[in-house]
Amino acid sequence: LIGGAWCGLVLGAADTLQQVGISMTTAGKAGFITALYIILVPLMGHFMGRKVPRIIMVCVALAIAGFYLLCINGDFQVSFGDFLVLCCAVFFALHILVIDHFLLKRANSIKLSWVQFAIAFLFSGTLTVLFEHPDWSALWDAKWPLLYAGGLSSGVAYTLQIVGQKYTEPTTATLIMSLESVFAALAGWLILGEVMTAKELTGCVLVFAAVILAQIPLPHIPFRQKD
Repeated sequence: LIGGAWCGLVLGAADTLQQVGISMTTAGKAGFITALYIILVPLMGHFMGRKVPRIIMVCVALAIAGFYLLCINGDFQVSFGDFLVLCCAVFFALHILVIDHFLLKRANSIKLSWVQFAIAFLFSGTLTVLFEHPDWSALWDAKWPLLYAGGLSSGVAYTLQIVGQKYTEPTTATLIMSLESVFAALAGWLILGEVMTAKELTGCVLVFAAVILAQIPLPHIPFRQKD
């Protein structure tokens, strides 16, 4: 209950900041700024006393470069919307670390996920009542996108995230989840007929390479002293 409550509050804050921020900036910049959580997770973990392998930091740098090529077009100017999305990235990084913290305490993954969604619903519902005036007819018209977003991209995806984090450390999990933007670009190409430029394809390759490199066990080379 405690773990799910913390996860739900952090996730609710992250999603809210992202949705408000993205209404004030471009999708490309929002995608890149949100992806900064892949570097925030190891940095936060370092300050929390976690040991981060050097190869992971190399992978993070590769992934950041890839996301820049994939998402950013034109001049990069910081707006208030960009700042809100940056705050969103901080909360998404915290979300990964909070999940890891409670999994290390042997929390049940499915129960943790259930409580997380209940608290996130209460958090977001309260903000909706306080700051918005929902049009129920418009909500009904959007029922299928809402059911998909709530059931699959939120319910299934975030539950699989919690279950998957039982078997990997936070920074590697972050790199794997960062493939979301790559899959989005590829799906846009395959399904919607969007054409990716050479720059965007290079970005996809860099992010994919970072994820693969993070999974390869490197041989340990012992230090040899001179005679």
